[in-house]
Amino acid sequence: MRRPALALGLLLVAAVLSGCTEDSEPRTLRVLASPELVDMEPLLDDLRDDTGIDLDLDYKATPDLSGSLDGYDFAWPATDRSYLLRLGASGEPVARPESTAVMRSPVVVGLTGAAADRLRGGAPGKRLSWADIADAAAAGSLRFGMADPRRSDTGRAALVGVATAAAGTGRALRTQDVSCDRLRGFRSGQTLTGASSRELIDTYVRRQDDADALIAHESELLTLNASRKLRRPLEIVHPEDGMVLSDFPLLLLNTGESRAYREVVDWLHRDETQRELVRRTWRRPATQDVPRPVELREDIGNALSYPDRPEVVRRLMDDYGTPGRSTGDHVVFLLDFSTSMRGPRMAALRAAFADLSGADPSAAGKFARFYRGEKLTVVRFAGRVLDERTVTVRGDKDLKALQSFVAEGEFGDDTAVWSALGHGYTSASGALREHPDRPLSIVLMTDGESNAGLSYGEFTRRHARIGSAARAVPTFPVHFGEADAKALRRAADATGGRMVDANSSSLSQAFKEIRGCR
Repeated sequence: MRRPALALGLLLVAAVLSGCTEDSEPRTLRVLASPELVDMEPLLDDLRDDTGIDLDLDYKATPDLSGSLDGYDFAWPATDRSYLLRLGASGEPVARPESTAVMRSPVVVGLTGAAADRLRGGAPGKRLSWADIADAAAAGSLRFGMADPRRSDTGRAALVGVATAAAGTGRALRTQDVSCDRLRGFRSGQTLTGASSRELIDTYVRRQDDADALIAHESELLTLNASRKLRRPLEIVHPEDGMVLSDFPLLLLNTGESRAYREVVDWLHRDETQRELVRRTWRRPATQDVPRPVELREDIGNALSYPDRPEVVRRLMDDYGTPGRSTGDHVVFLLDFSTSMRGPRMAALRAAFADLSGADPSAAGKFARFYRGEKLTVVRFAGRVLDERTVTVRGDKDLKALQSFVAEGEFGDDTAVWSALGHGYTSASGALREHPDRPLSIVLMTDGESNAGLSYGEFTRRHARIGSAARAVPTFPVHFGEADAKALRRAADATGGRMVDANSSSLSQAFKEIRGCR
């Protein structure tokens, strides 16, 4: 009697097990994912085989995961920083979702061999920085591609990285660090873009002659090099002034799927899986014990902090505007050439213009320099307007012409500060009628009190009668020597600008401080 009972039990167990194997279907979970993660699909087949969980990736994730998240179980962006900023600024009592880093990749620069050699030739220790990239872009000697920071995680991370390097503080960007746009020279070199880094790279493959560099995740550039789609592989440069690091976190949106989330995370963190991630995607492992190929052994170095206030990121994107726009700013310089400027003061002014033309080797100087496409008007004045010159920067020839105009100018008696400023606004009115979309600002430099021409009251009355567009142009007075600081500050406040004191630093530093302000 025992044998039949035992046999029957074994048959029942076998039937149950057989039924489970044959009838079980993979459990499908919807994931809002970064477009970059399309390279994960082969690995996700292994996840399904090992765990019975099928991740259905919808490649529509924006940098801040804007839009409805209903219907998604997980989110998988390149980074969750912008999303968390948006969540914190919403004012709603929403708990932060559980988030786990899966893999890592810094935003770096891929340079053609010729561009890398050219840039390294002028870099101390042959180490390149974001400042070097910005300097070359401003000079017109480097053209680059970067994804649109308004729509791409990678583009936004790149923008934050460059802006953090431009601020030079070594910490997360603050509101005051982005009060003036320091990236105009850098932006002037952008020739390629895309809604995502994948779109950018596809465009570059078709148009390799249109750019000397790509700014993207290290993993994407290494994947591109391995694809054999390029005539020559790009040289990967890790800027020495720091990089923003993406950690591709998996976020739990549907708390009802906590158990499945933990199972997926555990599978992704297995050493075997991490090794496959490295091999297939060229991203760095999230766990320390997994070996890396030689291409991923470069030290990330200074990982730059992301801003902790959403308005800082918004200001950056507003300033950057449409990637690759060709119209540069217009700056009108009103320069005091009264006799009190003779000697060391004029030497300081001419040195300041040389620095803005590319002579300043510091990082701040490289971000503040005149750039290709920028329109510059220089007005020399004393007791009256002495002369005027306008150039649009296309190369060194234009910058040398401008420096010569400043260097060879004659001096005059008296100082008509407010007449000069009135002339500046007349020039601004004409310029805005011709190019209403071109940003314009006025820089007024004087070393003495106004003793000729219009009074301040007459200037303000005339200023009130000009068109609204010209009236909105800010003036940035540079206080130098014995100039009337109170009067200059009053003019700055009345026009929406800001006074800078060159006596406490230098003319070169003062001009750099107000570059990009409006």
